[in-house]
Amino acid sequence: MVKLVKLNNLQYNVNRDPNAYRRSVNKDFRLQALLDGTGTAKGVFTIDGEKKCESTVTLPGTFECKFKFPKAGTRMGELTIEGNGQTYTQNIRIDVTEHDWIG
Repeated sequence: MVKLVKLNNLQYNVNRDPNAYRRSVNKDFRLQALLDGTGTAKGVFTIDGEKKCESTVTLPGTFECKFKFPKAGTRMGELTIEGNGQTYTQNIRIDVTEHDWIG
């Protein structure tokens, strides 16, 4: 059902340097899950128990979520996609820096 997960327009890979996905305070993160199949699927993205995004997607389609944070820090988010009797869950690390990297 889930073909690909992207964070900030890059394929999400837990082994990739987290610096590739970082954003500074009050800058948008963009999470996408490219979905395959037929019918509909419900997507939810939560961080620390707070729903950042929730929507129903017609398959095939894309679940999309934009969010930002007012304070720096590392957070763990959970992406859950349910559809066609299947449930897909993935933990996603979100790193927010105090300011943009210079160099």
